[in-house]
Amino acid sequence: MRYRLPLPELMLLAVAMVWGCSYGVAKMALLYYPVLGFLALRFGITFVLLLPSLRHFRQPAVKNAIRVGLPLGGILLAIFLCETFGLSKTSATNAAFLISLCVVFTPWFEWQILKKSPDVGVWIAAAVALLGAALIGSNLNMAFNLGDGLMVAAAVLRALMMVETKRRCTQSPPDMLALTAVQSGVLALGCLVLAVLSDDLPALPQSMTFWGGTLFLVLLCTLFAFFAQNYAIARSSPSRAAVLLGSEPLFGALFAVMYLGEAFNAQLLIGGGLIVLASLTAVLQPWAGRRWRVALL
Repeated sequence: MRYRLPLPELMLLAVAMVWGCSYGVAKMALLYYPVLGFLALRFGITFVLLLPSLRHFRQPAVKNAIRVGLPLGGILLAIFLCETFGLSKTSATNAAFLISLCVVFTPWFEWQILKKSPDVGVWIAAAVALLGAALIGSNLNMAFNLGDGLMVAAAVLRALMMVETKRRCTQSPPDMLALTAVQSGVLALGCLVLAVLSDDLPALPQSMTFWGGTLFLVLLCTLFAFFAQNYAIARSSPSRAAVLLGSEPLFGALFAVMYLGEAFNAQLLIGGGLIVLASLTAVLQPWAGRRWRVALL
């Protein structure tokens, strides 16, 4: 007997994989270019690639994408500023694990904003994830630095983002590619303005390592991930999506250990394993009244 996972769940797991790897890639890129300029470049390229999706701006779905994408882009701007500045001041492993705390915050935001109490299974999975995060925190001796604090703030904002995406995209379904374009444009413009105001926009680096990492982030961690996340959240519950994305730390830790040489001990392994367990529970349990198709082998 086997489960055929619905497309939204598969897409969210793929997003977790590429986002988990993104912390190590972004950390390497930040060795060559400052945070604000790097974000402006990353999302500016994404916006240019997606600009054709806005050409039919009179169509209702594209109009909705513009209307919804502007406020959601503002939240994303705050998320990426916290994430990227936080990543520059902490390890890629810590960043990947701490951002997964959004799995704890999302059910609360869903309850408060959507007035919908998540299923008990979601709360159990969130509790398991919180236990894993507590183990990770104790491994750090609770001596969180500024980078760790910024990653926790990014986790709170991610939770808010998921719930707001669900609320706004359910009311008036937007064109998902156009929505991703608008969000990327808001991010690029916001970071560019901040970089100019702070006089932190040097000449672009020539390193192939930098450009290879940037293209990876643009194509997989932005173009694919933004589209997939918007598509999946509109068709699932925010809390379920958060739990599925909670498998992100596993991939982040593996990448950091294999390619960046960061330390990885038993305590981090157990804490990360609990977070991943919560994600697998979200996939395998028929929560929220969703019918799962079961096929005989």
